[in-house]
This record gives sequence, structure tokens and C-alpha cells, in this order.
Amino acid sequence: QVQLVESGGGWVQPGGSLRLSCAVSGFTFSRYAMSWYRQAPGKERELVATITGTGARLNYADSVKGRFTISRDNAKNTVFLEMNSLKPEDTAVYYCSCNYKQQYYWGQGTQVTVSS
Repeated sequence: QVQLVESGGGWVQPGGSLRLSCAVSGFTFSRYAMSWYRQAPGKERELVATITGTGARLNYADSVKGRFTISRDNAKNTVFLEMNSLKPEDTAVYYCSCNYKQQYYWGQGTQVTVSS
């Protein structure tokens, strides 16, 4: 059974930092790309960052380039999202996701709130 469990969200002031984690189980983690998405109130879910199975290739949404870093620890079946220089517009529920055997799986999400 595929499971994704996010953690690390919270409240932070503008300019602050947070590190999100997503623990994964149920498949051979190192073989699959992982992604972080976010959804702000009243908006569609958007792709934030993707990392390949080996971690060799990374992709980011333009809105987070230079501020967010996606990484993974294949020994611990965990993917991370390091978020720096946070802005109020980064406020959203953040989800990790994978496409395993042509089906998308999602975690329960973790709330990130950026405000003063």
C-alpha cells in the first residue's frame, strides 16, 4: 500500500524558512520521481518542484526558483522541500506526490502560512 506522509509545515514570518518532509512507503522509492505541489485557498493546485529517482535532475516552478530546494534521501525513503525567503503568496497547503504505475498518489498535505 502506497503511503505519503508530509510534515514540517507551520507559520512563519515573511523572509523566513521552513523545511518540509515527506515519508514514503509501499514501493521502491529510488526508482520514481517525486514532486511537491501546493494549493492556496481559491486556487488550483500547482506544481512546485520535481526530483528524479536518483536526484540528478530537478525542476522548479518559476515562482520558487532560487528560493526553494527539493532533495531526497533514498536510504530513508524521504523527499524534502527546503523553503527560504518565504513570501505571503507562498501560503498554501503543500502536498508531496508520485506517479506510481500510472496512478498519482498524494499525501494528506501540510499547511504553510507566511504572514506577519
